[in-house]
Amino acid sequence: MTAASAPAPEALSALDLLRIEVRGPVLHVRLNRPAKRNAINDPLVAQLQTAFVHLPEDTRAVVLSGEGDHFCAGLDLSELQERDIAESIVHSRTWHAAFDRIQFGRVPVIAVLHGAVVGGGLELAAACHLRVAERSAYYALPEGSRGIFLGGGGSMRLPRLIGVSRVMELMLTGCTYGAEQGQTFGLSHVLVDDGAGLAKGIELAERVATNAPLSNFAVMHVLPRIAESDPASGLLTESLMAAIAQGSDDAKARLKDFLEKRGKKVLRG
Repeated sequence: MTAASAPAPEALSALDLLRIEVRGPVLHVRLNRPAKRNAINDPLVAQLQTAFVHLPEDTRAVVLSGEGDHFCAGLDLSELQERDIAESIVHSRTWHAAFDRIQFGRVPVIAVLHGAVVGGGLELAAACHLRVAERSAYYALPEGSRGIFLGGGGSMRLPRLIGVSRVMELMLTGCTYGAEQGQTFGLSHVLVDDGAGLAKGIELAERVATNAPLSNFAVMHVLPRIAESDPASGLLTESLMAAIAQGSDDAKARLKDFLEKRGKKVLRG
């Protein structure tokens, strides 16, 4: 059952471009620029990084969503400054730092997608571990038509989700994928009716939050690196991580509960 929401801790409540609520072990982080379709500017990038660096100690999962009619329309072009090459590199790296804190942070992150999931918004969604999409969601990478290129890690993350060819199509043609296409191609894990995304995202987050923290850490940090390793290195890393995980006191207690039929049942998706 979903826990009642509570205000954000004081350290996070000052982040005015985010709405943050505590739901038991789940932290709900909501992009809060609805008049701009939650487009990302420099202050929002900085606040996202701050939020994920300073997660409350008892947070076990995060739900990331957008206020209003859209998840995120990408880079706020109205605030795009003229930068020289060096400054542009530094700007891109600030996005990398913030999104890396999401992908390789302390707890799993579930994105709830609706309306525009475009450009930098799609890059942000790709940094999350699970994605729930409502049928209103649509995906695009319009950078090509605007004379720019991906700068928030999308060129690394998105080909791993949907393949290089699909990313090329989005960028070269400026086409838009609807929610059903996004589900088929692998941009979302779950597709739900409009208005049902947040409840489903919180349900998944609460389920994820009950996992052993070390197991969640291994899935977030070790699994992606094993997948990119050569087979021998990957298998050795798997053996080491398996030994570390099952050697923890938490794992021993959970295995004992399972063998004595006290463990939680496996739930269907």
